[in-house]
Amino acid sequence: MSDDEAREEKELDLTSPDVVTKYKSAAEIVNKALQLVVSECKPKAKIVDLCEKGDAFIREQTGNMYKNVKRKIERGVGFPTCISVNNTVCHFSPLGSDEAVLEANDIVKIDMGCHIDGFIAVVAHTHVIQEGPVTGRAADVIAAANTAAEVALRLVRPGKKNKDVTEAIQKVAAAYDCKIVEGVLSHQLKQFVIDGNKVIISVTNPETRVDEVEFEENEVYAIDIVTSTGEGKPKLLDEKQTTIYKRAVDKSYHLKMKSSRFIFSEISQKFPIMPFSARVLEEKRARLGLVECVNHDLLQPYPVLHEKPGDLVAHIKFTLLLMPNGSDRVTSHPLQQLQPTKTIDDNPEIKAWLALGTKTKKKGGGKKKKGKKGDGRDDSADAEPMDTASNTAAA
Repeated sequence: MSDDEAREEKELDLTSPDVVTKYKSAAEIVNKALQLVVSECKPKAKIVDLCEKGDAFIREQTGNMYKNVKRKIERGVGFPTCISVNNTVCHFSPLGSDEAVLEANDIVKIDMGCHIDGFIAVVAHTHVIQEGPVTGRAADVIAAANTAAEVALRLVRPGKKNKDVTEAIQKVAAAYDCKIVEGVLSHQLKQFVIDGNKVIISVTNPETRVDEVEFEENEVYAIDIVTSTGEGKPKLLDEKQTTIYKRAVDKSYHLKMKSSRFIFSEISQKFPIMPFSARVLEEKRARLGLVECVNHDLLQPYPVLHEKPGDLVAHIKFTLLLMPNGSDRVTSHPLQQLQPTKTIDDNPEIKAWLALGTKTKKKGGGKKKKGKKGDGRDDSADAEPMDTASNTAAA
């Protein structure tokens, strides 16, 4: 067996400096892509154009890396850019013919991912199209997602269990009179695997249970928090809105329709493992072919889900590396100023979670790393800046 094959056999994780570099490079690109898309979120901006800009930026930036290496390194979009507005929960990434535009005061959720050599960095952020501080229930739902994300950052650490996180984020959402949205899973990430087996479920109920697991050093997680002012029980309203799919590599079926075989062949060549948008396929042919592929489980759809009209939904997702020296949140974007109507100042349990550090204290007190790009709080053991920022109006 050659050295390359031996390396492929061994599952690569954060013990390899090369792997850490690839995660952080992917994170840097997706953070910049998010910044670009947020800057373009203006009234009358076409949603499909923004999705295209996000994906194009990731393709361009990753294309400039690892050009002159012996082994071909796959790189590009790790999850297609989605822009879900107001009561739409997730996965809205329309086809080229779609005319949907943003409007003033929309609550915009941007979700995207980048990968280098299969090491995936994902991020989601919520932005309101307005000047000045965000107030009222919009501020509550974003503060709920942000505070829950900050608590999760401190509880996803070696030795802790997934159920600890599930319980904590629900308590945080309740403090803002919001709900954690059901059916959302925070997955472990591995090379070329965006939906690893170790998961944190957003809400436990009899229909959706997951195995209890303990977090371990050198693991990577996509921490995915979605909050709602409604019931937190989103519905699929229209299957035609679904445009994001992922090939189910463990399934096979002999497709009957010529259009299905053509589309599936194209998908297998271009997107053998990563999620993709149907926008990149020929639109008419794709519509017909995708249906048969989904019906026979060759593709896993990512449905567009909705809360009730009038409900507000916020989404924050970040990539977390459980390094030997502590937790490293590598994807993020600064929030607008929030003035929520609720406060967590009188909740000692939540304040205690937020006071937990994210770094492991080593003997001899090693130097702290500089903060990551993004919101500047990621490496801080002191949660007070987060606390005061999300509760300015509550005082």
